[in-house]
Amino acid sequence: MNQPGRGLIALDTWATAVWTVLCLAAAVLTGVLNLVVAITSLVLFGVGIVLFLWAFWLAVQRSREELIGVGGLYFLAGCAPKAVQVRLMGLFGVQVLVSFGVAIAHPFTALAFATLVPLFGLGVSGLWGARHGTFPPRPHEAA
Repeated sequence: MNQPGRGLIALDTWATAVWTVLCLAAAVLTGVLNLVVAITSLVLFGVGIVLFLWAFWLAVQRSREELIGVGGLYFLAGCAPKAVQVRLMGLFGVQVLVSFGVAIAHPFTALAFATLVPLFGLGVSGLWGARHGTFPPRPHEAA
């Protein structure tokens, strides 16, 4: 598979898988892994902020020549191959479902930090879109 952005897709896949297993284990074992999930969630949130802002910065640079919208950049609507969009948005969906599922099942615990993790998924998809997405050219206005 010679897919552009393979590293970003792999990073999102592995991070989501490991974090999901930790969350589910913490939800079942109530209390034992809560701190591990909280720390992992905060780390992924921090990385997600950096990726999100990096993607925004790259998109601003590209927007001088191309029409880039938020839906295309962060949700890969119309700018990515369908397989990439389905994979990254599917991982984002897993992050949303797992994070809110464990937070609802165990409110007022460290598992509430899990709700921060979906920003990691948006950051990864945004960076993929900013680096590898295809956007229409910006029409040049007559002077």
